[in-house]
Amino acid sequence: MRALVTTQDPAAKISSRVEEVDEQRLPDGDVLVAIDWSSLNYKDALCLNGLGNLVKTYPHVGGIDFAGRVVESRDARYHPGQAVILTGWRVGEIHWGGYAQRARVNADWLVPLPKKLSTRDAMVLGTAGLTAMLAINRLKGVGISPDMGPVLVTGAAGGVGSLSVMLLSRLGYKVSAATGRPEIGERLKRLGAEEIISREDLALSPKVLGKERWAAAIDSVGGPILASVLKQLKYGGAVASIGAAADPAFPGSVIPFILRATSIVGIDSVMAPFEARQAAWDRVRDLFSAAAYDGFVTEARLGDVPGHAAAMLKGGVAGRVVVNPRDASD
Repeated sequence: MRALVTTQDPAAKISSRVEEVDEQRLPDGDVLVAIDWSSLNYKDALCLNGLGNLVKTYPHVGGIDFAGRVVESRDARYHPGQAVILTGWRVGEIHWGGYAQRARVNADWLVPLPKKLSTRDAMVLGTAGLTAMLAINRLKGVGISPDMGPVLVTGAAGGVGSLSVMLLSRLGYKVSAATGRPEIGERLKRLGAEEIISREDLALSPKVLGKERWAAAIDSVGGPILASVLKQLKYGGAVASIGAAADPAFPGSVIPFILRATSIVGIDSVMAPFEARQAAWDRVRDLFSAAAYDGFVTEARLGDVPGHAAAMLKGGVAGRVVVNPRDASD
């Protein structure tokens, strides 16, 4: 099978190239999957560049999510020919992942592909779409409803951000999209954003509190942006924190929490239980429009992935990159 293999040389230099790999080298697992599509996420970009101490052993095959069809199964829940999705569970980090034509994994990590979604659609969504849906479900769970006011999405040009804009809009929320890439603004409006906000508009004010602007936010940035957003939440508002693209720390205070009864809820898609994943996939299936999101999708071959990963680390990728391991033209 073909795979994008990441190696580390004696000088600790990390590199990746497409190789022919014996299927017998796949890690242990009770389900063998023929992969149709994978995708590129920020965590993948870190793994491919040896950052974050995420990959522990080399050689390694990255790809934190994939969709395909079962080839062999020792678990009664899955049968040959069945379409499945895998996201998270540290696959692509400590377990070989989706940048290959096949993967062998634990059955507990899989979710059946919902009807109405193709395997390609599933990877256009991927970890990003699952995370966005988990965040929206969590905000709804703490009482955030469309009639409470607009919801801010930071990092809106990215995968989680752009999908959050689409899903929130389709659920009836008014969406404000914050991005440092103004050229993406019109595309975000076509996804449903009613307002485009620049990073400068979210500059951190020295004031303890700002004007109440948003009922809630989905934040993938962290750092000063998160602190600024917290100061501008409406009374009873909440932020779903899903990433730290700028900084995991933020210069905040407790004042917004105790004077406006606001909250931060953390979103983890890596170890989320099966029930939460299944509920999110079933919901996103009915909300996602592949045609509407098409302008945010880039297709890549295995050999293209390192270049896209380098661009992603520099903030040069908008939307989603889906990876076709079956394309042997690279």
